[in-house]
Amino acid sequence: MKYYLAIDIGASSGRHIVGWIENGVLKTEEVYRFPNGVTEENGHLVWNMKALLACVKAGIKAAFSKYPRIESLSVDTWGCDYVLMDGDKEIEPCYAYRDKRTESVVEAAHARVPFYTLYRHTGCQYQPFNTVYQLCADRLTGRLDRATDFLMVPEYLLYKLTGVKKKEYTNATTTGLVSVETREFDKTLISALQLPERLFPSLYRSGEPLGRLTPELEKELGGNCAVVLCATHDTASAVEGIPMNEWMPYISSGTWSLLGVKTPKPLTDDRSQSGNWSNEGGVGYNRYQKNIMGLWLVNRLRAELCPDKPFSEIVEDAKASRFDELVNADAELFLSPSRMKAAFDMSLETKPSRPADYFRCAYRSLALSYKYALDELERNTGKTYERLCIVGGGAKNQFLNDLTAHFTQKQVIALPIEATAIGNLKAQMEADK
Repeated sequence: MKYYLAIDIGASSGRHIVGWIENGVLKTEEVYRFPNGVTEENGHLVWNMKALLACVKAGIKAAFSKYPRIESLSVDTWGCDYVLMDGDKEIEPCYAYRDKRTESVVEAAHARVPFYTLYRHTGCQYQPFNTVYQLCADRLTGRLDRATDFLMVPEYLLYKLTGVKKKEYTNATTTGLVSVETREFDKTLISALQLPERLFPSLYRSGEPLGRLTPELEKELGGNCAVVLCATHDTASAVEGIPMNEWMPYISSGTWSLLGVKTPKPLTDDRSQSGNWSNEGGVGYNRYQKNIMGLWLVNRLRAELCPDKPFSEIVEDAKASRFDELVNADAELFLSPSRMKAAFDMSLETKPSRPADYFRCAYRSLALSYKYALDELERNTGKTYERLCIVGGGAKNQFLNDLTAHFTQKQVIALPIEATAIGNLKAQMEADK
């Protein structure tokens, strides 16, 4: 029996999942889970990369203690964020995508390269936290002057495990700097934005070997194994983990909702740009998708209104509520408010009378946003879809699934599986053949 370890890290939690094939069926076991989240430092939102790496190593150690012979491991995380390196030293801090430092540089970046040009070159949707704007902010503050590398978060973690720096394609496509034609970093854009060319080497694909854990880590963690690149952007791995017999639309439902469909090639027409659709890398295909609001709404409401209440009870209370007013879940107001409840109060004509009303409003508003995005997807691709697949944390929420089916009028196939980890494991198993 061959065992593989997927380390799948989201913006709110991470998990270590061991997988193996038994009687032709993929089996998995979660061996470690840890919380994740941003911290505030000097007025900015940042990631504590030392703590994150410590959790990654603790999970690997736990995996080796139960499965001493692991063939390989890989890491996937959210996109856009990165660690600047000066050789083998980190240039701190590692800013989080929700930090507002890019707001003042977007206009200047577009003065050098209009968004129309950025989109035609990269097909990457506009988000104020896109890596391209983060790097422009770093250039203006001088943080790039001594940077030898910028490593996306999974690339950084893999480097700390192996000592090898390689940049992976699917995560690179979240930067807004990868050409849809060459599928490499777009040197024309990089020059126009005055970003250092040394930071943008060739890209590697899923399955690329990185080596093995360093000898120091072998002693610390009690084992060793091969380390490979998976599709390191978590949504790319999630799509790989969906057992599709057809190219149906999907929602990867977590902190964000990523709604999209596989397409043979990128769509960078005016309608796609105006609708803010993104083209991101898949394993042999394009992911035509849109970042829309996700369970961030619910998570923040829970933290403010009832932090100790189980989600199962929150969902039951929301189902029982009769509050049916809706908000625009994708409004900028909800992206990073100081108080999520206050953001809802500002958007509603009728103030909810109890916490359950806020949660019902959030779930219904999310489902409505799915309908709008799916309608637009069908218009842009010229296709009508009968089914919608949902994976990730949101797939476990039957109430949200029912609301989604109601608003979209699609057959909802909810797969409450660790799709991202499965996609991660699949890449490793393919590389081991």
